[in-house]
Amino acid sequence: MTEVHGTTAEGFTGVTEAFQRNFDEFGEVGAACCVYVDGVPVVDVWGGLADQASGRAWESDTLQLHFSTTKGLAAICAAMLYERGLLDYEAPVSQYWPEFAGGGKGGITVAQCMSHRSGLAAVDTPLTLDEIWAVEPVLRAIEAQEPLWEPGSANGYHAITYGWIVGEVVRRIDGRTLGAFLAEEVSGPLGAESYIGLPESEEGRVATLLNSPPPATQEELELMMAVMGPGTMGFRALTMDGAIPFGAPENPFNAREMHATEMPAANGISEARALARIYAATVGDVDGIRLVSDDTVRHVRSERSRGPDLSLVAECAWGLGFMRNLEVNPMLTGESYGHPGAGGSIAFGDLENGVGFAYVMNQMGGGIAGDPRANGLIEALRSCL
Repeated sequence: MTEVHGTTAEGFTGVTEAFQRNFDEFGEVGAACCVYVDGVPVVDVWGGLADQASGRAWESDTLQLHFSTTKGLAAICAAMLYERGLLDYEAPVSQYWPEFAGGGKGGITVAQCMSHRSGLAAVDTPLTLDEIWAVEPVLRAIEAQEPLWEPGSANGYHAITYGWIVGEVVRRIDGRTLGAFLAEEVSGPLGAESYIGLPESEEGRVATLLNSPPPATQEELELMMAVMGPGTMGFRALTMDGAIPFGAPENPFNAREMHATEMPAANGISEARALARIYAATVGDVDGIRLVSDDTVRHVRSERSRGPDLSLVAECAWGLGFMRNLEVNPMLTGESYGHPGAGGSIAFGDLENGVGFAYVMNQMGGGIAGDPRANGLIEALRSCL
């Protein structure tokens, strides 16, 4: 039996028991989970292996790449600029980033991009992985790109492009990259170990991702092909037209180059306690720090997009950068706001319950509609409150 380490407050042992079950029943390899309630950590647990090949243990300070859970961090940074009166979600992106208007995109708003309705889920310009890591070639491709569907007419998950668009808007407003803004305005003040653009000094703390198992049933295979089959919008969006070899035996998301670049949609690297602490500071004070107000939270979590998704196929809904509570992303309540990541990670806040929650892991699951490990943790938390 895998030993679970950490601390659990009275009344929240159900969450830690669910965390233990993930190792005993769901093939967990290495993971961490943290829950804050009213600004105080009530669960902070970890266990297993950070690197299965070498047997390196998951320690208290292990970091994990958490894919699209990163989108919530980008959305929080944007919300802070909104609250300061520096960002207008309803303004055209080109107001902040004039070159974005190329390809007939002058009218696309920040809100359309952040709710996955801008038609920019992928780019037609061929890009290499090295160019993606360099970022600037991607920005030039986005500037030239024509929308892939009429902006505002449908939602299609901007799996990777979301982060570069939001990141460049933040940079044009603030002068800092989104990773630098996160470090200096969020992670640093909170003492939270969360990075977009990992310093080389921290590389040795990162857990090694393990690819999802192959589809176990014909139904799972058919769903995977509907989302990621050749020529699908999902394949284009999630792999940048194959430039990112998602699911390759040598997972590119384990590469130092991927950790070092800023991909604010997909390469955040954090401790679970950092993500929970950051979300906790969006719903209340954490050691005297509050990132955004209640009014801002209500504004950014409000639904802006809903429907069968052109990339993910399933029914999806978003606020301003945050995924809404649906079967594809079950959270604590219908008013929770946050984002899951490929393979099973998830982080969210819940204003009414004062909750900041995060779960990260290195063994990627293969499901589309929520991961049973995360679902079990969230259900246990719901029963504890």
